[in-house]
Amino acid sequence: MILNYIWAGFIFVGFIVAVFRFIAAYWFRDFFADKFGIIYGSADLNVFTDIVESIFQSAQTGVEISIYLIGVMTLWLGIMKVGEQGGAIHLLGKVAHPFFGRLFPEVPKNHPAMSSMLMNFSANMLGLDNAATPLGLKAMEELQSLNPKRDTASNAQIMFLVLNTSGLTLIPISIMAIRAAEKAANPADIFIPTLIATFFATLFGLAAVSIKQKINLLNRVVLIYVGGLLALISGFIFYLIHLPPNRVDDITRFIGHSILFSVIMIFLLLGVRKKINIYNVFINGARKGFDIAIGIIPYLVAMLFSIGILRASGTLDFIISGLTTILNLVGLDTEFVKALPTAIMKPLSGGAARGMMIDTINSYGVDSFAAKLAGTFQGSTETTFYTLAVYYGAVKIKNTRYTVTCGLIADLAGIVAAIFIAYKVFL
Repeated sequence: MILNYIWAGFIFVGFIVAVFRFIAAYWFRDFFADKFGIIYGSADLNVFTDIVESIFQSAQTGVEISIYLIGVMTLWLGIMKVGEQGGAIHLLGKVAHPFFGRLFPEVPKNHPAMSSMLMNFSANMLGLDNAATPLGLKAMEELQSLNPKRDTASNAQIMFLVLNTSGLTLIPISIMAIRAAEKAANPADIFIPTLIATFFATLFGLAAVSIKQKINLLNRVVLIYVGGLLALISGFIFYLIHLPPNRVDDITRFIGHSILFSVIMIFLLLGVRKKINIYNVFINGARKGFDIAIGIIPYLVAMLFSIGILRASGTLDFIISGLTTILNLVGLDTEFVKALPTAIMKPLSGGAARGMMIDTINSYGVDSFAAKLAGTFQGSTETTFYTLAVYYGAVKIKNTRYTVTCGLIADLAGIVAAIFIAYKVFL
């Protein structure tokens, strides 16, 4: 339902702004020029022409991107299917079990909810959205069986969903695919920044829930897991900060590509070890890539259509100019403001945020700082409100307690971390 409001809101707000610009340009040109020094020219008189042209251009862009996605999504979903059947999800779950056992003290050790949650987290980390959602819904149902208050979220359900919405992922496949579709010089350049930003989103989400639930994060096992990851990420950031600016891109590109190719090789080796027919499994997974790429066309065109109206009407320019003015007053750099629409939309709607990211790419160039930061935003936060609505709705939870607050804390942490690391890596 929220996506319906967002989509319609973009269109109606764009129309209102366009009408205002047209009236101001046609009837009140002299008044605004005399009083405020604002000069309206032919661009404002042609605002509706610009909007109509933007509508058709948006439809074409949506189809072109989806067509290119066929190849990339087919490739990656084939590889992911090999990893899934080779036991990658089970392996990640096994490694993470001691850690998650401390975060869910209300869940018995051998309860099926624990394995479903671990499988869900593992699938999300590997970018297996189709596998992650049913596993997550199954976990919520199993957690509900332990819930004494059927219409109120339990502590375990809140922890599970906040960690879920923090968006921790190892491979941002769809974002890299879109950047490749737009002919980025290095489509995977957002890989390392996204990994770092999403780690901090998860860390802050975990801390927020743990404080509310009085979970001791100073436990030895928790410290080993979190401290180890934090030390690794901090060390990498420290290393990047002290690199010469002209070496940062080369180093992150080498590390990102090495990790990606290593993951592919590990998945294939796991498949060989399991003695599965890795070729057939790849083909079966790849078929889903085609279906997903084609199926996304209507949604992508719909969002680009509404965002195109917002852009052509001048609404986004007004918003960005306003934020830029405010930040200039306090002496902050404003380059990141151009990418903020993606960050603002992501907690509300993944489709709207993806559309904003593509709009930023088209407006400033796929290899611009704004486009790279928008891609990092897209990968480092999650569709918090949508996810909570789906998961809580599945088990008929009405009182979500502090889930939204903690989820938004995680989102904000991811956004701030994305801005910080983007300035270190991309500028």
